[in-house]
Amino acid sequence: MREKLYRVGTTYIPVADVEKSSDWYVTKLDAELSYKDQDKAILNLAEQSIFLVKTNGKQTSNFIDFNGREHFSLTFEVNGLQALENMHRDFMQKNIKVGDIENRGHSGRNFVFYDLEGNLFDVWSELSPTFKEKYHIL
Repeated sequence: MREKLYRVGTTYIPVADVEKSSDWYVTKLDAELSYKDQDKAILNLAEQSIFLVKTNGKQTSNFIDFNGREHFSLTFEVNGLQALENMHRDFMQKNIKVGDIENRGHSGRNFVFYDLEGNLFDVWSELSPTFKEKYHIL
């Protein structure tokens, strides 16, 4: 195969209430709303498009891993441990449901958080070296 996948451009997140969820992402995560109708909202967040897609009833993007634990499907990155700790504190002040900062046995630290609809996400303190180089981030 000669072609390769370069990046993730769009992530689709199931939500029951597009209006409330899009407001939550804009207010709590500082996402930029670029489009909204009754069926979906398109947000700009973390260098990609996030589509909040209306579903029938309660659904999330979470899954259960082989140990029986609920697992996230998406990890956001921040630039360093201090940034992670600051974001964790900020999320708690915004009344976002968050887990503790964890040492998972690899470089950096992580914590998880839930959106308004119960979708689980991860935040990692290690910004990708390729991303840092491309955008000249120290």
